[in-house]
Amino acid sequence: MEHRALVEQARKGDTVAFAELLDAALGRLDGAARLIVRDPELAHDAVQDACIRAWRDLPGLRDPDRFDGWLHRLTVNACLDQLRRRRRRPIEVDIAPIEVPAPRDPTGDLADRLALDAALARLSPAHRAVVVLHYYLGMPLPEAAATLGIPVGTAKSRLHYALVEMRVQVAGDDAPRDRVPGGQLA
Repeated sequence: MEHRALVEQARKGDTVAFAELLDAALGRLDGAARLIVRDPELAHDAVQDACIRAWRDLPGLRDPDRFDGWLHRLTVNACLDQLRRRRRRPIEVDIAPIEVPAPRDPTGDLADRLALDAALARLSPAHRAVVVLHYYLGMPLPEAAATLGIPVGTAKSRLHYALVEMRVQVAGDDAPRDRVPGGQLA
């Protein structure tokens, strides 16, 4: 059935249509939530909260074509809510295996993945959310900004500083970075 028709039916209270919509999106929502909150249990809680909010607020959705973006925004907000509630909790993350047709060096791939994961973990939740939406979910930056409810310029800035910080972490450069005129790193 067409996506828009499923959204329209779900808005009228059809639980089967809503379940179909969620089935199509749950994998990506869970993956994004795990990357943002860095804890599988908190991620499940955040996705569950987002699904409950989606069911409750679905009749108020003005444009059915924007259902996916709206659901992503609910999920990101639920993740940020979870992080606010549990700031000092130790974090463990399960990394899904990467399926590469012919890896040259599995040890090197794992080391790269661990370095990237560590760099992602050191970002603030706001910066991590932009990176996850843009690179993991493949959202264009304007759509990611709309999902987070921030201006595009702020999203670009957060993405820039997140990538700079991740590059520094991956390179292992803990030395202070000097700024040159214009705000760029030297």
